[in-house]
Amino acid sequence: MRINLSPLFTEDPLTVSKQGDALTINGEVFDFSDLPDGATIQNGYVTKVIPCDWIVGPVSRIDGELHLTLVLPHGPNPSQAVAFPDPIADPADGEIQLPRDPEPEEEDHVEA
Repeated sequence: MRINLSPLFTEDPLTVSKQGDALTINGEVFDFSDLPDGATIQNGYVTKVIPCDWIVGPVSRIDGELHLTLVLPHGPNPSQAVAFPDPIADPADGEIQLPRDPEPEEEDHVEA
């Protein structure tokens, strides 16, 4: 599986886990195990074949490997690693660690 990431400024949370050719995205399972080699599911903003706003663009199986793009949520000032993420190649089954920036720390305001 090869997962490309498309950064988007949003406060919506994203959790992704993988089991074989199935992805669980925010608790909803999307199983692509029946997608044959060389086939593509066209999915876009105008036509949503896959009922998931986190999957953008087509999902293809190329030489036996799934290729897809997920939205990568980020805050107002993403780091280089989040703004320009590397694809995730051959993730292991289980939770997929997406690039994330640390939460901003709250500053203590002391009245003088």
